[in-house]
Amino acid sequence: MFWSGELIARTAPIRRRAAPPPWETPHVGRGIAAYLGLAIGDALGATVEFQTPNEIRHQHGTHRDITGGGWLRLKAGQVTDDTTMSLALGQAILERGAVAADSAAAAFDAWMRAKPVDIGNTVRRNLIAFRKNGSPEAAPSEHDAGNGAAMRVLPVALACFGRPLADILAASRAQAHVTHNNALSDAACEMLVLMVQDFMNGVDAPIVRSRHVDTLVARHPVFAWERKRVENPSGYVVETVQAVLQALFSTESFEDCLIDVVNRGGDADTTGAIAGMLAGAHYGNDALPRRWLKALDETIRQQCETQAEELLRLAADKSPAAETT
Repeated sequence: MFWSGELIARTAPIRRRAAPPPWETPHVGRGIAAYLGLAIGDALGATVEFQTPNEIRHQHGTHRDITGGGWLRLKAGQVTDDTTMSLALGQAILERGAVAADSAAAAFDAWMRAKPVDIGNTVRRNLIAFRKNGSPEAAPSEHDAGNGAAMRVLPVALACFGRPLADILAASRAQAHVTHNNALSDAACEMLVLMVQDFMNGVDAPIVRSRHVDTLVARHPVFAWERKRVENPSGYVVETVQAVLQALFSTESFEDCLIDVVNRGGDADTTGAIAGMLAGAHYGNDALPRRWLKALDETIRQQCETQAEELLRLAADKSPAAETT
């Protein structure tokens, strides 16, 4: 556990404050947009998951609406494991008041027992191992470089907003290692968390790219993403990240980014979810297409909005400034 204690109850102030509290500042709107973006990208991409770009063009032309269907035969607006695992993790963080491996593992195990609509092989295998041995950290494996930890990392970005870098990185690895104890997965998760937080702070895209994407590629050249267009990306975290970065940095709106990435096919619910959380944090709530928000499952929409606010309130309570007052 990287911090302890319960959520701090706050009462209405007697006098008007000179400045709004942290959760009323603009970054909260971007955090909510990131969570809604994740769910939108998940629901949009699920329709064409595992299809090739040619198959998508033949069946849909350009896929641009949340219609459900796909190999999972979803209802329109229904989401997959990308969103539901994120919500499970976020709830565990809120209940514990911290990012902790044991509570994350228990939450993921309960999520799996509830028979989710979809679950990745690595996630299933390592959660079964957790049931047997009780260890919330999977054994390190070069074969566990899938995107299953990266797709659910958003609650860490929100709960750790404003925390020291060492705490952020430790929290990211704590949740990731429950199912994916792999250096490439770790690097991707950490980059995504820091990108989301910078976008929430209003940092311009070229600076975010220089700070985090270029640093990732310098440390792990396998992530180089500016060469050939990645189509039909697999669940390999490198291909996932490459496709997402290409879509994010070659477009100029939330909608264009998501349409670009999901029409690449492959693991489209996850590339859509990750691109959605980044683009949501970058462009903000006003950039989310109303037709997509309306199509999104209403319960999921409300859960994403509420949890984003609660996680950011927790982050404000746990910030270094709050802890010294």
